[in-house]
Amino acid sequence: MTGEERRRVMLVDDHPMWIEALSEDLEEEGFDVVAVAKTGTECLQRARATKPEVIVMDLQIPEPDGATCIKTLVGEFPELKVLVISASGEQEDVLNAMKAGAKGYLVKSASKAELIDGVRRTAAGDAVFTPGLAGLVLGEFRRMAAVAFEHDDSPALTAREIDVLRRVAKGLAYRDIADQLCVSHRTVQNHVQNVLRKLQLHNRVELTLYAIDQGLHDPNE
Repeated sequence: MTGEERRRVMLVDDHPMWIEALSEDLEEEGFDVVAVAKTGTECLQRARATKPEVIVMDLQIPEPDGATCIKTLVGEFPELKVLVISASGEQEDVLNAMKAGAKGYLVKSASKAELIDGVRRTAAGDAVFTPGLAGLVLGEFRRMAAVAFEHDDSPALTAREIDVLRRVAKGLAYRDIADQLCVSHRTVQNHVQNVLRKLQLHNRVELTLYAIDQGLHDPNE
């Protein structure tokens, strides 16, 4: 990873030794750790000050908790990518993180190589999960979608909305999508919000899962 390609990463966890170890590992792999935080308050303040590309964080931190911080920061910085690394693999924690706007979820029992690869893939726009958790999230999505479509009152997606959805599912940033479709960044944002509303979804991860389920996502394209 060259100097120009170094990804700006922030780490959030209330265990200093874990932060120190992961920070050293990431720096060795060519990442630029621009900030660390132990509490939700520090997380919000330092993320706003340093504007990292990726935040790697635990959910169980002093208030505001991790899910609240994720929702707040992703709302302020839509291109921000958040990877949760937690000791918990409980369904409620995973779903709360995804609904808040996290891009992926790994458990801390993952190997060093898996953690580093997870951060790298998150930075590249992939949705990253510990094996088994992706199925859990997709299963919950299918349940939610079934309930939403029982009433059959959700408007169908337009051809342009499907074009945008395909590109969101590939991990493209809104500005890249805008360039490909020759429209404005704001137009892409509006299309994404319309799709989220129509499908009763919460964030880009759920859109990716929807695209996979509908056969709209081809990683080899």
